Amino acid sequence: MSSTADDTRLVPAPRGERTGLLRSVRETVADALARPLTPYYLLLGAAALLLVIGVIMVASASSVYSYKYNGGDSYAVVKRQIMWLAIALPLAWVASRLPIGFYKRVAPLAFALGCLLLVATIFLGVTVNGNRNWLPVGPIRIQPAELTKLALILWAATVYAHKERRLDSLHHLFVPVVPGAALATLLVILGRDLGTALVFFAILLGLLWVVGAPFRYFGIALSVVAAGALYLATVDTERMARLLNFVDPFQDFHDTGWQPAHGLYALASGNVLGEGIGHSIQKWGDLPEAHTDFIFAVLGEELGLIGTLLVVGLFVVIAWAALRVAATAVDPFIRYATFGIVVWLLGQTVINIGMVLALLPVIGIPLPLISYGGSSLVPSLAALGLVVGFARREPAAAAALAARKAARKGTPVPETGAHPGPHPGPRS
Repeated sequence: MSSTADDTRLVPAPRGERTGLLRSVRETVADALARPLTPYYLLLGAAALLLVIGVIMVASASSVYSYKYNGGDSYAVVKRQIMWLAIALPLAWVASRLPIGFYKRVAPLAFALGCLLLVATIFLGVTVNGNRNWLPVGPIRIQPAELTKLALILWAATVYAHKERRLDSLHHLFVPVVPGAALATLLVILGRDLGTALVFFAILLGLLWVVGAPFRYFGIALSVVAAGALYLATVDTERMARLLNFVDPFQDFHDTGWQPAHGLYALASGNVLGEGIGHSIQKWGDLPEAHTDFIFAVLGEELGLIGTLLVVGLFVVIAWAALRVAATAVDPFIRYATFGIVVWLLGQTVINIGMVLALLPVIGIPLPLISYGGSSLVPSLAALGLVVGFARREPAAAAALAARKAARKGTPVPETGAHPGPHPGPRS
């Protein structure tokens, strides 16, 4: 016979107690998120997890391709990815430690160099999958457009920070950032890389929004770019076929629909928990670019819905933490640069996942931090290192880090000024 004490354990807690528990949990989470070092640790943790997932998925998704094209070595591609990661991590650390004044000084030169590399790519570049966006540099090939994305953001942030008090004028709002970004975008289009050109355009729109450009200009810009993209698609039969078939890739299954259709097959077969790491079927030749542009499909097949939601959630965490850094920044350069980096990485993530889900045409955009390729990984990780550096320089975060360092050494903590509080946000 059950005791009275056993019976009472089966009685649910009163509604008031449950409400109080939920309120306590919410307050605890809100307190944790409000701490000055939270963005710093979230950026580090989310980026580290994405990099680990990326290496694992590159190893799995590229194993068949590596074995076939690298003399039976199933790990040739992931070895190169680890090499790029070994280069990118120290660069990201250096980027987080360099003074902000250094970026302001070198940004114009870096953007000019990026445009020169784009010009060189038009004349000396290598065509891959119909796009002339690779430039041979000794034994390796790089994508100058990936480097130019970061250079554009830093240059635009420098210009807007210098003009902070004059941004009510349309002339100062648009010149020289809009012509400079338009030039870089045009150079990318001349290399037939429409997908990267759209990312450049998204970065420009994000920067214009955060500095307070009137909303009517966004409608005009979107209309012009949509018309231009449609025109560029109509003069290229392959692009036009992709635009017409991406909504239903199965209507041209054996041609333009092959890649998006097999991407959907991969995601569908993964179900909730996935087939397990290394057990993808589509990577055996049916899914082109399995370890680059369509690595998200292999991830969904092997890790299931849980794995895809984890990756999406980590990118959302990075975006939230970075936007928190931008909102609390006193220096306008930090605010503009951080927002531009968020638009770049999150926009590219949305485009890549949209391609895999057949919600967008296949335009050859890698998934940041996950897809194979040093040209994408190195600047993306350097950009995140830059934001991490901004997060640790925030006055309250710097004071908290100094207090922890002093506590470890057993020395008194110097008093600091009051926290300046969050920035009111974008100008209206």
